[in-house]
Amino acid sequence: MTSESPGPLGDPDFVVVGHLSKPHGTRGEVFVLPLTDHADTVFVSGSRVLFSTEGRRPDEGVDAFRMESVRPYRRGFLVVFDAVQDRRAAELLRGGYLLIPFEEVAPLADGELFHHQLLGMTVFTAGGEEVGTVREIYPLSPVDLLDVTGPGGDRLIPFTRAIVVEWSLDERRLVIDPPPGLLDI
Repeated sequence: MTSESPGPLGDPDFVVVGHLSKPHGTRGEVFVLPLTDHADTVFVSGSRVLFSTEGRRPDEGVDAFRMESVRPYRRGFLVVFDAVQDRRAAELLRGGYLLIPFEEVAPLADGELFHHQLLGMTVFTAGGEEVGTVREIYPLSPVDLLDVTGPGGDRLIPFTRAIVVEWSLDERRLVIDPPPGLLDI
């Protein structure tokens, strides 16, 4: 889940759940690429979302959009919003983001983290060597990458259970067991 960077200990006010890619057809449908692991609970008819041009906070003066209809399409959804009546109006949304308030986000299962909770965590090897601090998370497929900056330079660490073996939110630390050569890249 992508979110506004709140600092190392707090939760953001809003979470980005979708990217408005492009209009589809002439009646105001918009192709939305989901940016959440819980698309099935966010992208449902009748749900309300906020619009942002930058992906951090809702744009001022823009009311929440209600999704009148949602249907799966390729790797995303085709959505009709109550405030969008035609292709011209849909075109104005191109490149924007959909947000929901953080308090509306579904709770995480045991062993899950939000991306914003990783930012600022200190990364150590299983042997206790400090690798650096998580500066950014790149949500890629098939695995997210952690951009870690430290004494040995910048490193990209795959965020998988095979490599990230434990973490502590209270201590703000991740422990990794890197395969040979990963930290030499």
